[in-house]
Amino acid sequence: MARLNIFGVLSNLGILLKTALGGTRVGQDSVGNIYYRGKPRAGTKIDRRWVIYKNSSEATMVPPEWHGWLHYQTDVIPGDSSAYRQVWQKPHLPNVTGTDQAYLPEGHVRKGGHRAASASGDYTAWQPPQ
Repeated sequence: MARLNIFGVLSNLGILLKTALGGTRVGQDSVGNIYYRGKPRAGTKIDRRWVIYKNSSEATMVPPEWHGWLHYQTDVIPGDSSAYRQVWQKPHLPNVTGTDQAYLPEGHVRKGGHRAASASGDYTAWQPPQ
């Protein structure tokens, strides 16, 4: 059973309250994350932007076009017919580092730990000139 962290609970409640009271829904991505904007902070002119994740709060689940909007790289709100996505582009994938789907090169311990014979004998360490 997962332990509840009081600060995590309060943070989530604060975000939900801020969203309910001062957030304007802007759009939703293909993963199901919902994006909002709100009034600027006092003394600034830039609107605030944030995302409410569909599942766990994982930043790699934000597609590139929405990442650009969140970080003020563009003011164009991505949509289904967005100019950002091309037919040849692959769908967005989250970061899989540390999972069973992570890339492991040949010779990695989790792949048997045996490197090819040429991998050991074809390397010579650099020596500084005398």
